Amino acid sequence: MTGREYSDEFADALALANDTAVAHQRSAPADRPPGASAGDTDPECLTGPHEAGHTAPSAATPPRPGKRPAGHLHTPWRAARERAERAVRQPPAPGTADLADALGRTLAAPLTALTDLPSFDTSAMDGWAVAGPGPWRVDATPSDDAGTGPGAGILAGHATTMALPDGHAVPIATGARIPTGATAVLRSEHGEVLELPDGRARLYAPRPVPPGQDIRPRGQECRAGDHLLAAGTPVTPAVLGLAAAAGYDELSVHPRPRVEVLVLGDELLRSGLPEGGRIRDALGPMLVPWLRALGAEAAAPRHLGDDADALHDALATSTADLIVTTGGTASGPVDHVHPTLRRIGAELLVDGVAVRPGHPMLLARLAPRRHLVGLPGNPLAAVSGLLTLAEPLLRALAARCPAAPCRLPLAAAAQGHPRDTRLVPVAYRDDTRHGQTAASLHFHGPAMLRGIAAADALAVIPPGGAERGTEVDLLELPWPAGWSAGWPTPGTSYDPAAPAGGPA
Repeated sequence: MTGREYSDEFADALALANDTAVAHQRSAPADRPPGASAGDTDPECLTGPHEAGHTAPSAATPPRPGKRPAGHLHTPWRAARERAERAVRQPPAPGTADLADALGRTLAAPLTALTDLPSFDTSAMDGWAVAGPGPWRVDATPSDDAGTGPGAGILAGHATTMALPDGHAVPIATGARIPTGATAVLRSEHGEVLELPDGRARLYAPRPVPPGQDIRPRGQECRAGDHLLAAGTPVTPAVLGLAAAAGYDELSVHPRPRVEVLVLGDELLRSGLPEGGRIRDALGPMLVPWLRALGAEAAAPRHLGDDADALHDALATSTADLIVTTGGTASGPVDHVHPTLRRIGAELLVDGVAVRPGHPMLLARLAPRRHLVGLPGNPLAAVSGLLTLAEPLLRALAARCPAAPCRLPLAAAAQGHPRDTRLVPVAYRDDTRHGQTAASLHFHGPAMLRGIAAADALAVIPPGGAERGTEVDLLELPWPAGWSAGWPTPGTSYDPAAPAGGPA
């Protein structure tokens, strides 16, 4: 652990001690300093720097570079997420994209069927197309009709002009067009063909074949002009399949938000084992694919070290919709994010959030359509900032609707911070009393990744904590939920949730 990480851990511990002291002061109003109001310590009055209740620093005592002004109040966690979502006044103009390039984008216009699905009556099974009740005389299609040779029947992709008379049958393949006059399809495993002495063949069925059996009628799924999907729908692989089936070669979509990741810190190594007081960069390899999973277009991260001028030049010249920085958001001697934002005239929308881990995160507007999310340098704290500020901002940039709220009961009591929201990695577990639950994982300290690597979501723990069985909000991760269900359950020989993980 580097000196910077130690300072972050110490800051967490110091804040916890201060919060505990504040709680004691709140219970004893007589101890409040003269002139102090209840809003000075009441957690309900915790607002951001742009909200009512924030006291601006005195002009006579300007803060030192990199330091927050005295009396600075962190934005409540939910308010910070809402502010990030509202930061984008208008998403980029939509355009068109080939199906091959539309995955992960958002539909900018409703998807309307361009054709009937299916576009003709289709066989749902291999077997025989039959006309009327059986038994049936088995016909063969001529070679110039189906193009497959005498007796082959009707195959998918081959048109047929033959009409099937009543009492006749013809072999047919799954997906092939039903000939005129056919009333049903008899599955190959349900029929029996007997050769007659005169060389003809007759098809028998063990039971009556009802009209329409195993025929997919034209327009069964939709008719041309039917509304299929609303604007704002994320383009998934299934959406691509539906669009192709409905006749589309390209889609009207919103562009993917362009994100640039700047990894700050002289202590970070890009390869090999930690040595000489330096540690591996865990955020660069993690953030870029995570951002892509959120629908963004993100290139490989840039490593700038602790260089104020390099950071200034990177921010001043970037054309990305969103810049994500890691580290440098606190008040240390080499934390250059705040001074650089002041230097370029950026507007701070969120400057610190009342959440653990990750409270030094920030959101700034660099230009009308360009933003910056500053993440803390500790890995789990950075994930907290990513899901608190970057995810709702990217969702707004992509014009994507928010996911349906997800809530589950806790599998065990969760300790809370006295005043701030806590985000705790959890895995989904089955419980005999509560059904599916969210089980807190250990290794959840700000600098740890073992917990989040085994997690399905982050549970939102309110100030003061929550008891077992309490339903809490979940921030689901952008990959299939439940993949951790195959991990050993608590108490077995190997459990990613076993040893305690330290302060969060």
